[in-house]
Formats: sequence, C-alpha cells, structure tokens
Amino acid sequence: MGVDLGEARVGVALSDPEKTLAFPLKDVKVHGDSFQALDECIDIITDRRVGHVVIGLPLSLSGEEGKSAKKARRWARQLTVRMGREGLEAPEISLQDERLTTVTAHRQLRQSGHAERSHRPMVDQQAAVIILQSALDTRRRTQEQQTGRTGLAGQQDSVWQADLQSDLRTTDTDLRTTDTDLGKRDE
Repeated sequence: MGVDLGEARVGVALSDPEKTLAFPLKDVKVHGDSFQALDECIDIITDRRVGHVVIGLPLSLSGEEGKSAKKARRWARQLTVRMGREGLEAPEISLQDERLTTVTAHRQLRQSGHAERSHRPMVDQQAAVIILQSALDTRRRTQEQQTGRTGLAGQQDSVWQADLQSDLRTTDTDLRTTDTDLGKRDE
C-alpha cells in the first residue's frame, strides 16, 4: 500500500497481488490533519491484508528533512502504535523519498487529458501510486540483481531509466514555475 500524506487529503494506492503494478485506491479527506486518516488506513490494511506500507517522505530538494518529513515519520510510528493497541499485527512500514511526486502526478494527469481544475481531487492518489510504484520497481530490480536475472526486464529498466531522466529534465523546468508551491508544502 502506498500513502501520500497531504494537508487536505491522504492519497492511498494499492498494488496487484504480484506486486508489479500500483493503482489508485482512494483519497481520505483529512481537513488539515493527516493523522485523521490513520483509522481508515488501518481498515484498508486489515481488509486487504496489506503486508507492506510505503509512506511518502517529503524531503526538501536538497535531501534534508523538514517539518513535513518529521510528520511523516510520526505518522508511520503512530500507525504501528494504533495497530498494536487494537491487537493487530502492523505490516512492514517503509518511508520512500517522495520528492517531485506531486509535480509528476500533475504532469501525468495533464498528459492523460484531465483538465487542470480536476487535478486537485486526484493528485494525492496519483502521488501515492508514484510512491508505491517506485518502491515496487526498486524491489523488483533488487530481486533481479540478486538472482542475476536481466533479459527483457533489464531492457525495460533501461528504457524506464531513460524516460525518468527525460522526466527529471522536464521536471526541472516545471520546478522553476512551481517552486513556490513546493516551498509552501514544507511549511
């Protein structure tokens, strides 16, 4: 399960049973307090038998942790504590660098034909998909390296990495126009 913590909404994504493809599940409205989403996330974890939760860690562009990153770490700890209090076994929890996921999510939504005005309700879900898909891809590449498997999957990784480099160059341009928005997010 992927989680993107936002001020208005918390985006939630899941993966297929084979753990290869992430897809959006829902947004949980939190009205300024992402901790309000804990109970609903616990319900999803138990109902869907989630074994691993990947939470977006909002680092600054320089890689440093600010208030938002510390809040994400507290949220992760609180998820484990609440599940323990309810007598539930907490899944494995990891934090994933989420730099630029919101910018990328907006771009993906724009490219898929969604009007700018319709992005807001979907962007947190899409960011959760990006966070989870990144973790799934990393996991798959690590497993392939450990087993020595490459072949077509390795070729696809090369294409994916080239696309990522292209996206990062495009994102650099996007960042110049959205730098103010990202700065507000860390506050």
